[in-house]
Amino acid sequence: MTVDYGLFQAAKIILGTPFVIALLIYKWNRRHVSMYDVEEFLQSHNNRMPIRYSYSEIRKITKSFKEKLGEGGYGTVFKGTLQSGRLVAIKMLGKSKANEQDFISEVATIGRIHHVNVVQLIGFCVEGSKRAFVYEFMPNGSLNKHIFLPEVCTLLSYDQMYDIALGVARGIEYLHQGCDMQILHFDIKPHNILLDENFTPKVSDFGVAKLYSVNDSIVSLTAVRGTLGYMAPELFYKNIGGVSYKVDVYSFGMLLMEMVGRRKNINAFAEHSSQIYFPTWVYDQWQNGNDKEILEDATEEEKKIGNKMIIVALWCIQMKPNDRPSMKKVVQMLEGDVECLQMPSKSFLSSLDQIVTGGGENLNQSNESSQSSQF
Repeated sequence: MTVDYGLFQAAKIILGTPFVIALLIYKWNRRHVSMYDVEEFLQSHNNRMPIRYSYSEIRKITKSFKEKLGEGGYGTVFKGTLQSGRLVAIKMLGKSKANEQDFISEVATIGRIHHVNVVQLIGFCVEGSKRAFVYEFMPNGSLNKHIFLPEVCTLLSYDQMYDIALGVARGIEYLHQGCDMQILHFDIKPHNILLDENFTPKVSDFGVAKLYSVNDSIVSLTAVRGTLGYMAPELFYKNIGGVSYKVDVYSFGMLLMEMVGRRKNINAFAEHSSQIYFPTWVYDQWQNGNDKEILEDATEEEKKIGNKMIIVALWCIQMKPNDRPSMKKVVQMLEGDVECLQMPSKSFLSSLDQIVTGGGENLNQSNESSQSSQF
């Protein structure tokens, strides 16, 4: 602990030893305030908390952290087995000060909800400087592994892509409208969509999520959060609209585009310069009647699925928040017939805007490493 020497001497001369002692106690308490914040939060929300595990129990569940599933800026994920035989994923947070708030955010949001398309938080650990989450295990890892070359380990069929897209949409709709509080995720992207043994998608990683009243149409935000390339333009350009649940709608649209294209939306190494920013290229191809080039080697039925996902994605990434549909409407659009969908206007960020502000870098934490298979 460091205390300013000049402040120390001045306080000693003017007010004497008692004040100096009080000053030292104040400084010490400020240094450890985050630890007390976590404990106070857990105690005040005890009736809603998942199971609390000790660190020794976490070590036992993971067999002394024997099998690593992945790692990133948040920490490391290990495979574990509960006493009941159930497989789990243990996310051990790093020792960053930012992780204290991430911990509270995740427990406050995911710890209070249960939905087939939202990953289940089984328990957690808070012991000294140790912070851990215990989640249900997702054997098929994260969605990014199945759509981005050369990471592709299992090529998804169009039917699987559609089911995953619809499941993710339902999960986000539940976060926005299915709880007693409105939960904005702020970081919807392929890395944060996990797949179970049946490829059922689960929205995960609520470290930057925020809780708001269901009556809040526009929400306050003290700092920009999310991952560049998936972040809604209103987070940067305040003049186009306020921040609302429509930021998640935008991110979902970008995710849909990547699923259909099986590539990142921004690819500087694309075959043609016009393909660098995928949404613009897709829109132009569609307008010129070249949709066959977008969905190569697809059957007529698969083209219907792909076209539906593209149209919905283009609606979701409209520049102005008011022009984007709600997630409830998105679900309805995905469930309906493609013939009933109209193409939106070309009102979304240009490739230049995306290259300047985009690229996939997370503003709140380091990017996931290529090893990351869960969370």
